[in-house]
Amino acid sequence: MDLNLGGKVAVVTGGSIGIGRAIAAELAREQAHVVIVARDAERLSASAQEMSRDTGRRAIACAGDMTKPDDIARAMTTAREAFGRIDILVNNAALRREKTFAEMDYAEWREILDVTLDGTFHCIKACLPALQKSGAGTIVNIGGLSAHTGARNRAHVVTAKAGIVGFTRALANDLAGGGITVNCVVPGLIGTPRPKDKPEPAHHLTHNTISGDRGKPEDVAAMVRFLCGPAARYITGQAIHANGGAYMSD
Repeated sequence: MDLNLGGKVAVVTGGSIGIGRAIAAELAREQAHVVIVARDAERLSASAQEMSRDTGRRAIACAGDMTKPDDIARAMTTAREAFGRIDILVNNAALRREKTFAEMDYAEWREILDVTLDGTFHCIKACLPALQKSGAGTIVNIGGLSAHTGARNRAHVVTAKAGIVGFTRALANDLAGGGITVNCVVPGLIGTPRPKDKPEPAHHLTHNTISGDRGKPEDVAAMVRFLCGPAARYITGQAIHANGGAYMSD
């Protein structure tokens, strides 16, 4: 199976840590050049340097806030100026908070949707002309398990991630004529490093995998890599779960 992405250029948001970093590194190992976007400029720069060193492919860091369209446009311009094209966009940037709906105010609701859902909108808008020129453009949106199972204290997160699935299906229809595939990869129960003040999400405690093991960021990255390759051009409009059987979709 041909997975090689040589000559392709990928933009990965939320690419400095966790699943986003694993995705960017996997695409680079398959010979893609990558531009990683995140808010923390120092951590982002360190991640890009490490990626370039480990994979031998050029990785560029572009600090930006997903709630600011100008930041997003600058990141896409950076990618085009550095490499002359954009072939792959992975929308991974998101916020995940927990709060009861009764205690949640509108600003907290909007904060999640602004980054997760509106940020994805702005990223796709900003790089759509380049993806259309690619001839084999690929958009992969990163969903969330709770959008399919529901979860307590996550009304804003569940709504935003459910919106990502609907957005994926709508765009797959709108963009098919331009040779662009649009899919959603839905991670579930992935073991990622977490700050001490941010424990594992509560909804993880109510689900389990068939094996009992947590997945790794690299498990999600492998699915994204496949969807970005030439062997996946007939796949579009799908929400594909990578969760070890914690949730089984139709």
